[in-house]
Amino acid sequence: MNFQLTRELEDLIQKKIESGRYSSASDVMREALQLLEHRDEILSLRTSEIRRQIDEGLESLRRGETVDGEEAFRRLDERHEGYRRGRSAVRGACLESGPESVIAGRAN
Repeated sequence: MNFQLTRELEDLIQKKIESGRYSSASDVMREALQLLEHRDEILSLRTSEIRRQIDEGLESLRRGETVDGEEAFRRLDERHEGYRRGRSAVRGACLESGPESVIAGRAN
């Protein structure tokens, strides 16, 4: 199979080969296509999950299980604040222990 690449993509492939991680352009392209396939699978799963959640929400609505707007926004604010606190904790641990420790689960 033959195909044309832009100069920028050719340069990128060459840099990947020069890094020593790949031994040929075919190796670079093979991994790139595998990553593309993996990304497509993840997007498909996310789409399916979003559709499932929408269906679940519509079914809850049909059953009369609703939340008024003020309550919905209060819940969203609580989730957002919890998320921010979690991110701040991880960020603080990175500053204290370094990101490698957090990734390895050894944060102080």
